[in-house]
Amino acid sequence: MFFKKSNRIQNSIDTLIGADTRVEGDIHFTGGLRVDGAIRGNLIEPNSSPSTLILSEHGLIEGAISASKVVINGKVIGPVKASQFIELQAKARVTGDVHYKSLEMHTGAVIEGKLVYLGDSLEEIVSN
Repeated sequence: MFFKKSNRIQNSIDTLIGADTRVEGDIHFTGGLRVDGAIRGNLIEPNSSPSTLILSEHGLIEGAISASKVVINGKVIGPVKASQFIELQAKARVTGDVHYKSLEMHTGAVIEGKLVYLGDSLEEIVSN
């Protein structure tokens, strides 16, 4: 109700990394990516297509994350950059800096690092 439309999380999941799956290496993704397993590597969305990353309660990512929209309820070891929106749910554990434009943090979420506000782009400031 109070959020802008751009802060809504994508409903469709295009890629699922299951609970018993472990991936080693960088992943370049578009659309919706849900991680229930473990990844050792960076998760990167191409700049041309906004994407959503969802890390479940039992998921683990060891590497840098860069996506438009990020929802974390598991463990991340590495920096996180969300160009539009990040939601840290109650069981989120982030060891690394969090770069955000819009942040929602639930009670119980833990960040061991800095919160870095990305700010409004010059184009958005001029158009308002």
